[in-house]
Amino acid sequence: MQVNSMKNRVLTTAIAIAGLLFCAIAGAKTYPLPQSGNVIGQVKTMTVPPGTNFPQIARDYDLGYVELLEANPGVDPDDPEPGTVLVIPTQYILPDVPRQGLVVNLAEMRAYFYPAGRQEVRTYPIGIGREGEGTITGSFTIIEKREKPIWRATEFMRKMRAAEGIILPESVPPGPENPLGDYALRLSKPTYLIHGTNEPLGGIGRRSSSGCLRLYPEDIEPLFHAVKVGTPVRIINEPYKAGILAGRLYLESHIPLQEDGRRIEDRTQIKRVIDTALKGNRVMIDWDKAYQISNEEQGIPQEVGQMMG
Repeated sequence: MQVNSMKNRVLTTAIAIAGLLFCAIAGAKTYPLPQSGNVIGQVKTMTVPPGTNFPQIARDYDLGYVELLEANPGVDPDDPEPGTVLVIPTQYILPDVPRQGLVVNLAEMRAYFYPAGRQEVRTYPIGIGREGEGTITGSFTIIEKREKPIWRATEFMRKMRAAEGIILPESVPPGPENPLGDYALRLSKPTYLIHGTNEPLGGIGRRSSSGCLRLYPEDIEPLFHAVKVGTPVRIINEPYKAGILAGRLYLESHIPLQEDGRRIEDRTQIKRVIDTALKGNRVMIDWDKAYQISNEEQGIPQEVGQMMG
């Protein structure tokens, strides 16, 4: 029994150390803006320790739940086998829109923040609106910053949850039960917020809100202090992104939102995204590989062509 007890202590210690190692690398990623091209970061791997799951691993690496699923098809997200090597999708193609303020890509469930006057980008996983309560697209601004916000349910939210048998309170004061967490940024579209969460393992990188954008507590706090009232916010919905890195063309494909249907199979759209990324450069493209990558929807930039001399 003493031997078993010692083994249990060793296992417990190993799990605790693994957790500490994860926590040490959590938090938003900051990258210098590339001088040429638009691909940042690197794909990594990690080995699954005992006693963890995808929601925890995603938070440890500042990823969203769905993007970890996309990158690791066939792995049980609730009980991944210890010792399994997971792909950590920490390479990104920057969205092909002006690099100003906040850019949110709903299909990717990820936000990009371009601090004014700095040649860098910070990126965050986000939770977005559920089907039927989807987050809107368009150009907005931040009109208010609120610390320790009060959560208030709209009439539409109360009606939707009541249909599910859930009775929402009219409001929730600041504290551990508040769905907004400790920080909220109000957009110029009424009732839409960018905010934290009191359930970080249940809502980031998923369709989990009534239309607002959710961030991990460790992400919303520095973002809240970094942005100013008047910061532009552009919300797009692009399941494909294409980009250039070191003379090579990359394509990144995500699972489209359910209400968009199977537009991921639209080859015209793939060609449009790639042509836009090329910006007139001549590239030898493997179109068969590009179409294959678009259908695999793994959310990782993969090479599909090379620039011609």
